[in-house]
Amino acid sequence: MRPIRPLFAAARGRGARRAISPVPAALGLAAALALTATACGPGGDTKASDRTSASAPSAGDDKIKIPDDIRRKLKEHGIDIDKWKNGAWKNWNKDDWLREADEFVNPIIKGLWDPGRMRDANDPDKGVDDNDLSGDQGVTDPTPAPVKAQAVPAAYHDSAPTAGKVFFDAPGGTMVCSATVVEDPAHPGKSNLVWTAGHCVHAGKEGGWYRNIAFVPAYNNAGKTAAELQNATKQQLAPYGVWWGDWAQTSDQWIEQGGETGGQGASYDFAVIHVTPEKGNGGKSLEETVGSALPVGFDAPAVPKVDSMKAIGYPAAAPYDGQQLYQCQDKPGRLSLAKTDPTMYRIGCTMTGGSSGGGWVETGSDGKPTLVSNTSIGPVTSGWLAGPRLGAVAKGVYQSVSKKFATQ
Repeated sequence: MRPIRPLFAAARGRGARRAISPVPAALGLAAALALTATACGPGGDTKASDRTSASAPSAGDDKIKIPDDIRRKLKEHGIDIDKWKNGAWKNWNKDDWLREADEFVNPIIKGLWDPGRMRDANDPDKGVDDNDLSGDQGVTDPTPAPVKAQAVPAAYHDSAPTAGKVFFDAPGGTMVCSATVVEDPAHPGKSNLVWTAGHCVHAGKEGGWYRNIAFVPAYNNAGKTAAELQNATKQQLAPYGVWWGDWAQTSDQWIEQGGETGGQGASYDFAVIHVTPEKGNGGKSLEETVGSALPVGFDAPAVPKVDSMKAIGYPAAAPYDGQQLYQCQDKPGRLSLAKTDPTMYRIGCTMTGGSSGGGWVETGSDGKPTLVSNTSIGPVTSGWLAGPRLGAVAKGVYQSVSKKFATQ
C-alpha cells in the first residue's frame, strides 16, 4: 500500500510522512489527502468540555467586543486585542499561538476574505505511512476500488444547498476546507451551525486554534472554472455571504492527540462552528439564508448495514483546482488505525485535498439525508477517503455548541 495522509496537508517537503501546513487551493495539493487518527483510547472524555470550545467575539463597525476574562488571558500572552484587526493576528510565535478554548478569538475583519484570498487559499494536509495501518490494529476491510468523483451540477445551491467552504489563516498561509450547514436543535429552522473536520479549526497537540475562520456557503455557485474566476466579484464567489465563526469546538482527543504526521486524531477529527454574517443579513440565520440544513446522525448503523454513503467537497489537488464542487457515492468499508479507537468509514473516491471536512451523507429508508461523517483522510495517490463514525464524543461537541447559543 502506498502512503496515506490527511486531507489537511503541506505542499512542501513531502515524503512518506507529511506535516500539517497549507497548500494553495488554486494550485491544488500535490498529493491527495491525509490521515488524522488519534492515539487516545475510549477512556477519552465523551462529553464536550469547555476546554475544547473556542469563542470568537464579533465586531461592530470598528469595535471588537471581547469579554474581560478573555482579554486578560490574551494579554498574558502579550497580545493586545485592540491591535488584532490591524495585523497582530499574523504573529504565529509559538508562545503566542492560542491553544485553549478560552483563549481563542476570531473577531470579524471586514473585507479580509476578498476574491483573491478565497481563490488562493491553501489546503492543509498531513500524512502517514504504511506502518500506521498494520494488520493487527483492528478491523480493516480491503481497500475499496476508486470511485471517480462526479461534478455536482450548478447551481450548487440547488443541488447541494448545505455545502460550502471554510477559510482560515494558519502559520503557513491562507487555508481552505469543505463544510456543511447542519441543524441546530436549540433553533429549529434557524441554525447557524457548520460541521467540518477538527483539523480545519485546530492544529492539534503541537499547535492551537487557527484564525480568521469563515464559512462561505455555495462557494462559486455557478460552477465557473478557475480561469473564468480570475476577475470574479465577491458576490460571484460568495453569493450567500461570508459567515465568520464566533465559536468553534472540536474533540479533546483531537486537541490532545492530533499530530502533524501519522494517523493521530482521525477517529475524532470533527468540529462544529457557530457562525455570524460578516455584513447585516436582516436578522436571518444561515439556515434561513441558504434554505436548508442537514440533521446529524450519531447512531448510524454499523458499516456492514450501510448500503451507500455520499461524500461531497471542493477537491484542490490535480486534476481538481478547488473551485468546483464534487461528490462520490459508494458502499462504505471499515478502516481501523488502532484497536482502542472507533473504526472509521472508508469509501472509494478520487477527491483530493480541499475536500477535507466535507460532509458524508446517508439517505435513510424515509428518503431523508443525514450527515453521518466528514472527510478526514485519504491516500497520497487518491482513490479512497475515510471519515470518523460519529458517536458520543461527536454528539457532545455538537450539543455543547448548540446549548452555548440556545438563549441567543
